[in-house]
Amino acid sequence: MEGVMGIWLPIVVAFAAASVAAVTDVIEFRVRNILTIPLIITGLVYHAAVGGWGGLLTSFQGMLFGFAMLIVPWLLGLMGGGDVKLLAGVGAWLGMPAVLLAFLVTSAATGIYAAILIAYRGKIRESLFTMKATCYRLVALGAHFGKEDLVEGLITGTDRRLRVIPFGAMVPLGIIGVVMWVGWLKEAF
Repeated sequence: MEGVMGIWLPIVVAFAAASVAAVTDVIEFRVRNILTIPLIITGLVYHAAVGGWGGLLTSFQGMLFGFAMLIVPWLLGLMGGGDVKLLAGVGAWLGMPAVLLAFLVTSAATGIYAAILIAYRGKIRESLFTMKATCYRLVALGAHFGKEDLVEGLITGTDRRLRVIPFGAMVPLGIIGVVMWVGWLKEAF
């Protein structure tokens, strides 16, 4: 039974926190620090207590990976800081390589959602231009131009539901993907 708890508790905690973040991200387009900071800290502490230095290392690697995957889009103004800290917290609880799988599934779900929004809005040309401008920003590594297209400017508009993709709302799907792909259910029993 202890092995089952060791496998499921991190998944349950990460999924519960990501689900709360999904609700606030959909409603307010915000993922709150009051959720993400404790998620990061408790993930590190839990794995250190349960797995010693090895557990702490895996948790820390997961946290760093989650943070590293989203820091550049945040620096470019393409997403909120709450999303970055949420994935870092999920990484702290799930560790490596599970957070990698969660990130991939979350990104795929986000991409599908984006494609649906683009098709619904009928703004394919505008969206392609925005993607091209984003690539230029990435190459230039600066978000000092085109501020009106950045996420902070978009979440205040009346059409924000059709223009902003709540990445945090997709994270629970990433965690479900981890459970399905890794097959932790089989290992638990």
